[in-house]
Amino acid sequence: MPRSPSSPAFWRSPLRGPWFTSVLGVVLLGGITVLFVTGLLSYAAYNPDLSPVNDKTPDKGILGFYLFSWPTGPVWLYRLTQGVHVTLGLALIPVLLAKLWSVVPKLFALPPARSLAHALERLSLLLLVGGALFEFTTGVLNIQLDYVFPGSFYTLHFYGAWVFIAAFVAHAVLRTPTAVRNLRRIRTPGARPGPTVASPGAGEPARPEDELVSPDPLPPTVSRRGALGFVGGGSLLLAATTAGHSFDGPLRDTALLAPHGGAEPGSGPNGFQINKTAAARGITAVETSDEVWRLIVTGKGRTVRLSRAELEELPLHSSALPIACVEGWSTSDQWWRGVRLRDLAGLVGYEGDAAPDVLVESLQRHGAFRMAALRDNQVRDPRSLLALSVNGEDLSPDHGYPARIIVPAAPGVLNTKWVARMTFGDL
Repeated sequence: MPRSPSSPAFWRSPLRGPWFTSVLGVVLLGGITVLFVTGLLSYAAYNPDLSPVNDKTPDKGILGFYLFSWPTGPVWLYRLTQGVHVTLGLALIPVLLAKLWSVVPKLFALPPARSLAHALERLSLLLLVGGALFEFTTGVLNIQLDYVFPGSFYTLHFYGAWVFIAAFVAHAVLRTPTAVRNLRRIRTPGARPGPTVASPGAGEPARPEDELVSPDPLPPTVSRRGALGFVGGGSLLLAATTAGHSFDGPLRDTALLAPHGGAEPGSGPNGFQINKTAAARGITAVETSDEVWRLIVTGKGRTVRLSRAELEELPLHSSALPIACVEGWSTSDQWWRGVRLRDLAGLVGYEGDAAPDVLVESLQRHGAFRMAALRDNQVRDPRSLLALSVNGEDLSPDHGYPARIIVPAAPGVLNTKWVARMTFGDL
């Protein structure tokens, strides 16, 4: 019995083989491509090139080449892209683990490098496997609100994604043609104990895919198709116990693995999900009271101070908008009522469509996004509000009383709560 993992006979599962690995690889090729694109869209939605307060990766350089002004419509845009990103990421975990299991013999193969090309391929595998485990692990921890990173999640996940995708593209270029050939050549992948590809003849070099087939396999207990069904069932189960966090009503109760899949925080008009509570952010009832709180609006050298009662005397408008957060959870449309952002810009001299960018500051004193910048297109959108009430009732403290921002299609952290100051002008 071989005792070294570097010996092919050490790995005796009859399931390993080029067809099994190729099927998993093709699934990951499509799934990870969607993950990467939706991740880029999530980063763009923060408008990091607008203002330093929105940019959590200030040294990104050329990696920000694709950034564009995030639109305000459709209002469910971020809810869709981030919901897909998180749900698909969790659903791909069984596929990723199965793929790593299927190729583990190659990770121990000796010699470490047979040629320069082989050495480069092994290096790309190191970055590929390490990058995949890092990205999936940090992503899972973030959606569970377990901030145990040695730094900012945004920075780690962003740079980790680029390192991983570089290795992923290199690996895909090298291995996709082989995977396609394997899928075409092997028509009936059964549970045979022997190899599923022809062994090389005398003087014929072994193909890299032959290394996955055990020379001394154990008797099969399940077919390769059955194993793929087991992996696919695990992915469907994870998707089913996650996707509900993007919906309201009974379906949310099925999101057992999502941080917001349980009971809603309270009931009534304010009974929908939150991330940050007023108490957790040190917001006191005294500083939000009608006697103390004032909204300071500045721009064009002017400053206006408004109490909540004075805001309620301004023209009020309603918008039906959801809230969607980077963790993937979202709510259905809530009915918000308040003052349009462009009308507040008008109070300091920006009339009509001349409303510029705005920097919004919260009473919150610490933490990421206690300040956030909004683009001029977000300010000018008639659905963008400084909300005072929701679903016919004053905002609760946890939802941002006395006033909060609500903007269509924006990530939740840009919808600043407990607003204290708004500075209009080009950022």
